[in-house]
Amino acid sequence: HTVHESFCRIPCRDGCSTEYKNSKIIRSGQAIHVPKIKVKVRGRKSYQRFTYKDALSYCKKCTDRLNYIQNSLADEKRTLIDARETWSRKFDFLLACTGFSVGLGNVWRFPYLCYKNGGGAFLIPYLICVVVGGIPLFYLEVAVGQFMGIAGLNAWKICPLLQGIGISTTIIVFFLNCYYNVILAWAFYYFFSSFTTGDLPWAKCGHEWNKYCVDFVNVRNIDCNNTEKFGNLTYCSNQTLKLDPTTEFWENKALGISEGIHDMGVVKWDICLCLLFAWIVVYLCICKGIKSSGKVMYVTATSPYIFMTILLIRNSLLDGAGEGVRFYVTPVWEKMANMEVWVDAGTQIFFSYSISIGALTALGSYNKFKDNSYRDAILFACTNSGTSIFAGFIIFTILGNMAYEQGVTVDKVAESGPGLAFIAYPKAVTKLPGAPIWSCIFFLMVILLGLDSQFVGVEGVVTAVVDQWPGYLRKGYRREVFIGCICILNFFVGIPMVMNGGMYVFQLFDYYSGSRIILFVGAFECIAIAWIYGIQRFYDNIQMMLGFKINPYMMICWTVMAPAFCMAIFIMSTINYSELTYGRPSGDYIYPQWAIAIGWSMAAFAAVFIPGMVPFQIWRYGLKPSEYYLLLKPQGLKEHQLRPQDHGEINLDNFRDSSLRYRANNVPIHNLEAQPNLYEKRDAGRENPSFIGERL
Repeated sequence: HTVHESFCRIPCRDGCSTEYKNSKIIRSGQAIHVPKIKVKVRGRKSYQRFTYKDALSYCKKCTDRLNYIQNSLADEKRTLIDARETWSRKFDFLLACTGFSVGLGNVWRFPYLCYKNGGGAFLIPYLICVVVGGIPLFYLEVAVGQFMGIAGLNAWKICPLLQGIGISTTIIVFFLNCYYNVILAWAFYYFFSSFTTGDLPWAKCGHEWNKYCVDFVNVRNIDCNNTEKFGNLTYCSNQTLKLDPTTEFWENKALGISEGIHDMGVVKWDICLCLLFAWIVVYLCICKGIKSSGKVMYVTATSPYIFMTILLIRNSLLDGAGEGVRFYVTPVWEKMANMEVWVDAGTQIFFSYSISIGALTALGSYNKFKDNSYRDAILFACTNSGTSIFAGFIIFTILGNMAYEQGVTVDKVAESGPGLAFIAYPKAVTKLPGAPIWSCIFFLMVILLGLDSQFVGVEGVVTAVVDQWPGYLRKGYRREVFIGCICILNFFVGIPMVMNGGMYVFQLFDYYSGSRIILFVGAFECIAIAWIYGIQRFYDNIQMMLGFKINPYMMICWTVMAPAFCMAIFIMSTINYSELTYGRPSGDYIYPQWAIAIGWSMAAFAAVFIPGMVPFQIWRYGLKPSEYYLLLKPQGLKEHQLRPQDHGEINLDNFRDSSLRYRANNVPIHNLEAQPNLYEKRDAGRENPSFIGERL
């Protein structure tokens, strides 16, 4: 691996001169050595290649100086920038994308949206959104990362006018990391609570946290009019608020929830320690970069499917499971005319495919330039959407059993969001034989689904920052230290979410920082590539990477359909906008206006960098109005990223280079010989001083 190139000239005391030109330090085992150097002896016309030993024997009096140079280069090597990593295997990229995008949203959000929006009828707008927006936008971000070979702000140098996309996506994924690991903390808490030899702690009433508890019984056979037999049951009492033990465990024990965001209360140290433990696990898995996290994902990305299959088989044997599946897949066609169905389908695509949060660009940047990411994108789409549908069967078989036991319809027991994972399913496993074992399996699945998503989320932030300042952060152990600092910062930001009022803060982050704003960012990504960089040029770049032309359908999507899809869903979601509320058994909590203002501030903070980078770029490069067009030209491209017709293109990197500007004006080369002063006709003060007075 070439890690250094140097040039130095040392005069010998016996009249010869030794020149080291483009000598390379190469790691061979544990030794650092200079394999070949060029020695030029006075009187000879050409260079001769010598090994290091030959050079020492050829010029004995220079031995001390040669040793000095070798030692100096070895010292300098220790301060060099570490090479950027790539995936160890091609399969690692597909596994990382699957592990990141297939997460908790597939388990609780997709099944809930299906039953809410007409069951099987929801699959039609969902699959349309997958084809129109999901796959094209997913591959667009991956292809940009792979082509540029870098992530974050620098990846969007492909379009300097909209380079702020890189900052916006990094901020969005940072906010996502802050609250996503809180879900893992809850999962760890339930997982540890499942280690018991008796009943699960949320199975029955009678604990200190129970206030309005009603024992979980088979209410199908209860007749409250029969006072002699059922009069002593809490279920038949005049108590206004009746909660089952699972709900009270979630609200009173796990969350210790307060009355509102205005009453934050104190830190729940048991959940706080689980949050700390979750961040320690994340750090240990990613501290060595994608080499270590890629290997961990072989376990975290694949083992949940084993647990999901076990749970589906077990759930299918329960009474009422068939009714739950029937409710899940039976279409209600009239709901397809409802605008909210299409909004839910579009936002679910962005949510489950992890579009517009920067992590996909980071994952693609670790691909080798020639890797076939197009094939991986198609396989990923099939895996992601298939997992969502598969998870729906797992959830609705158990919800069907719950509805059968309670004598109600399925829609009465289904819940959304965290309630589906931390209320409905824990309630269901209490009735299974060996309930603690099934509870451990379920929450271990939730943890594994969440961990690999968190790995890539943190890696997306770290990669974006390290690629921006590689000279500082890609040396020695600085990257590991920086990852630790990011994890610590995220942990402290997450502490308010593990207080008594933490659930209200969690919902605020979830609702505003990563919902509608990602639609806005997705539209600008399509505009940057298709309309500014050039759709045909990007197509040619993909052919350079893959070695073949991809389906032209992608060109149509990136140019027209995908940006129209993003803006249509954004507009419809704005029309259907309702201010944030949090549903509790005691009634819906309405957020105060100051909390909603904080939420919109988080969303605006992420979006403002897209237009805000335009005046900054003009100020940074000192552009005149006649030079604003340079913001439309890609910068930072290397030789292998250019087509033949792209060579000599003027951009923000070289527009001060007089020779390029001169050639761009089509000046005949022979005029430079006939009129040598012609070269010096340029704008005063606009060029590099080193060019003044020189000829082409």
